[in-house]
Formats: sequence, structure tokens, C-alpha cells
Amino acid sequence: MPTPILDFDALAQAICGRTVLCIGDIMLDEFVYGEVSRISPEAPTPVIAAQRSEIHIGGAGNVARNIASLGARCVFVGLVGEDDAGRQLASALADHAGIETVLVCDPSRPTTRKVRFVSEHFSTHMLRADWERAQAASDEIESRLIEAILPQIARADIVLLSDYAKGVLTARVIRHAIDAARNAGKPVIVDPKSLNWAIYRGATLLTPNRKEFAEATRSRADTPQSIVDASEDVMRLADCEAILVTQGEHGMTLVPRHGEAVHVPAFPVKVRDVSGAGDTVAAALAVSIAAGADWDTALRMASAAAAVAVGKQGTASVSAIELRRKILPHATLAAEEKVVAAPGHLEAQLAEWKQEGLRVGFTNGCFDILHPGHVKVLTAARAACDRLIVGLNSDASVRRLKGADRPVQDEQARAEVLAALEAVDLVVIFEDDTPIDLIRRITPSVLVKGGDYTREQVVGHEVVEAAGGTVVLVDILKGFSTTALVHRARGGTT
Repeated sequence: MPTPILDFDALAQAICGRTVLCIGDIMLDEFVYGEVSRISPEAPTPVIAAQRSEIHIGGAGNVARNIASLGARCVFVGLVGEDDAGRQLASALADHAGIETVLVCDPSRPTTRKVRFVSEHFSTHMLRADWERAQAASDEIESRLIEAILPQIARADIVLLSDYAKGVLTARVIRHAIDAARNAGKPVIVDPKSLNWAIYRGATLLTPNRKEFAEATRSRADTPQSIVDASEDVMRLADCEAILVTQGEHGMTLVPRHGEAVHVPAFPVKVRDVSGAGDTVAAALAVSIAAGADWDTALRMASAAAAVAVGKQGTASVSAIELRRKILPHATLAAEEKVVAAPGHLEAQLAEWKQEGLRVGFTNGCFDILHPGHVKVLTAARAACDRLIVGLNSDASVRRLKGADRPVQDEQARAEVLAALEAVDLVVIFEDDTPIDLIRRITPSVLVKGGDYTREQVVGHEVVEAAGGTVVLVDILKGFSTTALVHRARGGTT
């Protein structure tokens, strides 16, 4: 069967009305970026000249960040120590409007903190230093965690347990959370750390990575089929509805208890940092299932979210806008990304391109019925610059220039057709009869027009040349004319 079209906008809208209860081990992630200058003389260890550092909410806290950034509301229950790291995390979480925190403080233990030293040039992790006490919470803290969790179940659409084996998700806490969620009819997702999956019994979905799955099932788990074969017994043991095994660049395999397994290959992407990618997958799954998505849709959402996350540095969150761009075909996004609609959009884009040192080109026209002559001019124009802006005559402007029966297509339709072309980087609709004011705003490095004009006839040539730019005339393709096409379509002769 063909893969169904994912109605991302409808799903995103549904996600915005959902609440995820996230429970797990929060940690303070610090990334120290610098250049590796030499090998330490005391030991075979690289010496990093630190240049900058970044603080992130890590572990289950990063899951909460991703839930909020994807548009849902997150109620987060976690454990911190009575220290600076714990206070930093509480403050950082409070800054997220979409996250409501219920933090239990344990003065007897430090807040988990991880410092990663990263080569700035190669984006390579050289060293990680950890401060933590990776042991189960005491009986007293356990009880306080359960007291914090249970009242939140009724408010949530789904419960997500993010287990990093730092002490929050003890067997007792897990049992209370899953049983309460099941009694309330709420699905439960578990990102497991324990190899004894019996403690997660009753969860809806388990999301181990390949290594965790292989260790828990004592299998190779090196192909989708081997994952399917090894899943039957553990699904029965855990009494879960499905298992999703994440495999990095090899994609994800979901094995439901009833129905066919689904394998989704990884998106082709340049990996910058895999830190927190699993958190992003768990968050995307949770918000999708909470919004009513089926397994296939939730899996595709999670795969796309992971691709966005690994393309960023550090423990990264993924926004709904970034996820939309990754999932939807490029042509679907062209109109909203390339057609200037909001005030300041043109200036912001120009500033970004000029900061990157890119040569901006400009051409203009009515483009009422796009034909090969137009395509030749546009592709030649794009070849003469790094980014091409097309000025498009508004409907009123076209009527003044071409007559009351034109344009055939309105300005929005013409703009969307232009935006779908690879050669076009931005479309700006202008109201005047000529684009001179627009050219003054842009001050392009290259001004392009068809070869049926002379240099002196090209509107704006003085502005461009005065700023050090050039005018390029492109040979037109004989035999193509919008006016002739319109005449022929209306029953005339050519």
C-alpha cells in the first residue's frame, strides 16, 4: 500500500490542545566548545582551549523542552538536588511557557550534571565529565515523587516515562504511574533504561535504541526482521502494544503486537551532534499519539524530528516549524517561504544573504502564463547570481499595462508558480507600473532582463550600476509570448 499523505497542519493543530505528563531524570548539560591545541604531556589526553560554553536542560528535561517546542503542553515531574545546578534547572524550566514543573528536591544527592568538551572545528566530543548519584531514590523521596505524579494523571492526554537510570523511575514509581494511567485510560510511552522490561509492564509503547533492545532481548537486532523476531517474547513480558527500536542512521523499526511491522529509513542529513536525539524521538511520538495519530504517522513524525535534532549542536529541541519543513515536500513549502507577505520579510532576507556575502540578483515581469521563454530568462538570471529575487507586477499593475482582460491568473497564483521554480529564491509583488522603488530597496548586484531590451531600456540600470552592480541581458527564446498564448486560448489565431 502507498504511504498515506501526512496532514501535518491538521496534526500540529491537534497537538496544540494536548498535555503530556513527562516523568524522568533531569540533568544539567553543559557543552564547552574549543579548539584542540595539543596532547597533554601528563597523559595521552587532548587539551582543549575553551572558547565558549552553553548550558542546556538535559535528560528528561530535554524531552519536556521538545514537547513544548512541538506545540503541546508539558507537565514535568523530576528530581533535583539542593544545589546551584538544581536551581539553574528550575529557573531554566520556568522560562518555558509550555512547561509546568513539579520538582522534588532531595538535599542528600547532587543534581545530575554532565559537561561535554567538544572540538569546535570538528564538532567532535572529546571528553565528558559527570557529577551524579546514579542510585534509586530513597523510600521517602519515592513517596514524594508518587504524590507529585498521581494528581497530574487526570490532566494529561498521555504519560511519558523518560528513564536515564539516575534514580527517579524506581520500580515502585513506574508501577504507580503506569497503573494510574491505565486505570484512567491514558496511553503510556516508556523510553527504557532497565534491561528488565517486566518493570514497565502495561506500558503502551517502549522506545529502546538498538543497543538497549539487543541487550534486553539477547539478540543481534541488526536488521528489521531480526528486531521483529526478537520482539514477540518481550512484548508479551512487558504487556505492551508496540516496541519502537531506534537505529540511528539505519532508521527506526516499529513492531506492533497486532499488525505488520513498520520500518522507516532515516532522513539523509549531515549529523552534527546526536546528543538528545532520543529525547526528541520520545517527545515527537508522545505529542503525535496524544493528538490521535496512528503508529505510521507517529513514526514518521519521530523520524523527521530526529533528523532535525542531529543537525544541531548540543542538546537541541525541535520546533513545529522545523519539523514541518523536514516532513513536507519542498514544493509544498515554496509559496509560504519564498513569497514575501509579512512586513520586513524582504529586508530580513536581504540582510541574511548580504551577511553571508551572497550576490543578489533581480528580474521582474508579469509572468501571467509561465512558458519556456520565462523559464530560460529565470534560469539564466539565477546562474548570474547566488540568490534571485523576482519582482512580480500586481493584478492592478498588470491591468494598467496589458488591458482590462489581464491578468489571466491572479497575483497569488502567479507568485506561487514562480516560487515553485528552483531558480527563484524570493518573489516580491509590487503595485507600481515599474519596479524602480523595489530595485532601490534591494540594490541588487545583478539586474537581469530579456535580450529584447537594451541596457538603457532596463528600468533601474542606473541604480544598480551606481552601486557597483551589473546589468545582464539574456537572449530570449523565440516563438513564446504570453499575449499570443492568451489570444490562442481565447479562440484567436496565431
